[in-house]
Amino acid sequence: MKKFLLAIAICLMTATGVMCAEVPQEVKDFINKDFPETNFRFDGAIILPDNTMYLPLFPSKAEKVEEVKISEIYPAGETMKNKPEMVILNNRYALLKVININGKKTVIDMAEFPEEIQSSLLPQEILLPKGLVIPKSLEGIIGDIDVTVSTDTGLRINNLRTVNKKTTPVSELDNKSFYIATGMNKNIQVVSSDSKTSAYALEQNAVINDIKCYDGKFLLVTYFDSKTMNIISLMDEKVIKQVNFETIPEQIIIDNKNKIAYISSGSDSSIYVFSLETMTLKKQLKINGKCDKLVLSEDSTKLFYVDRLENAIWSIEIDNNYKLKNIGIFPNISDIAFTDEKMYIVSRTRNRLAIVDYGSDVLIKELHVCEKPVRLFIKGKDLYILGASEDIMEVLNTEEDVITDILYLKTDSFATNITPIENTDLIMVTNAKAGNYSIIDTNTKDIIKTSPLDVPVRALVVTDKIQTIK
Repeated sequence: MKKFLLAIAICLMTATGVMCAEVPQEVKDFINKDFPETNFRFDGAIILPDNTMYLPLFPSKAEKVEEVKISEIYPAGETMKNKPEMVILNNRYALLKVININGKKTVIDMAEFPEEIQSSLLPQEILLPKGLVIPKSLEGIIGDIDVTVSTDTGLRINNLRTVNKKTTPVSELDNKSFYIATGMNKNIQVVSSDSKTSAYALEQNAVINDIKCYDGKFLLVTYFDSKTMNIISLMDEKVIKQVNFETIPEQIIIDNKNKIAYISSGSDSSIYVFSLETMTLKKQLKINGKCDKLVLSEDSTKLFYVDRLENAIWSIEIDNNYKLKNIGIFPNISDIAFTDEKMYIVSRTRNRLAIVDYGSDVLIKELHVCEKPVRLFIKGKDLYILGASEDIMEVLNTEEDVITDILYLKTDSFATNITPIENTDLIMVTNAKAGNYSIIDTNTKDIIKTSPLDVPVRALVVTDKIQTIK
């Protein structure tokens, strides 16, 4: 009879939306009183600032209360501030702390759990930590979750080489990790900023097209021959969600301000709007042509792209109901930048920089620049132009539109990418043919460090080193 009632409770909970895994705001507010900046992950997991993890249990029927308080707690007499193993709230929501016993992750086990626990259910999209063991007495809370995924070893492939070649990074790169797609193999190489060799790799099943990071905790990855974008949790080193498209997704642009990603699909003439809060597709923008070289303006109001069939540049005015605007046709475009209502467009083969007034589409100026310009980067009033062939960086003042500085990278290679280091004035210049990188201070316009890498870099993510879930 008890099992029958529990099955009914589970059905009721599924019907009331446990799949969506949205922790109620009043529960969030209760936890945030003691632990501000708690991460309420899109799958329902609750992660405190020190990476302590709680599993939320959703009741079959929540109770409305004026103020959320603790109804029952274990150990008895504790407070939320002391991170107890079990908390039952007066609205019937409950929290189970992920604990470590003899090297194994689990949760509290009791001979007889309170009724609020037994009749509750875990969010059905939750990613359980690697190796988590659910006590048999709690099997009823699992629902349709595939618990086998919690026992795998994740994506990590350890580096069998024992030699770890140390380097000394600039102070701003201390305690950071590089996640590198080399273009030479499928896996993501993970390199500590104080080393030139990868410590380990994250296994992938296809060659990576693009890789971007959100919130320092999640990698978004697209592949050349896959209609899937993977979301990788760096705290778990596991794929926590696969996003399926009708055609192959390509480039990813992160809008941190609005917690949105834009994902292009050239073969589908589409740009997808993806919510980074819920990790779900929100909108499909149908565009003209085959999207390439997707760029987001600094103020997040405009997207720019190149139709790779026609070499035509288009803008999408996000703040104007996604209105499409044709900018014009330019030969062999390698990159676009936008600032102060001016567009900067470089041609890789003609070594020319065109400056166009956005409002009138009038060509303001055209300049000869470094040979094979491949990337542009705006920092304040300066436009950085990366020349692959000559291995140099030119700096253009966007107020006067004149070249003011030339930086010689001296890496004897083919520099191809510029990566800003978040919360600093530094940019990192990498290349896809040889393993090294240069650090440029955009305040002083100086190359302050050139360091070796054992792998070439096609795409790069730089984050603080991530602690695993406790």
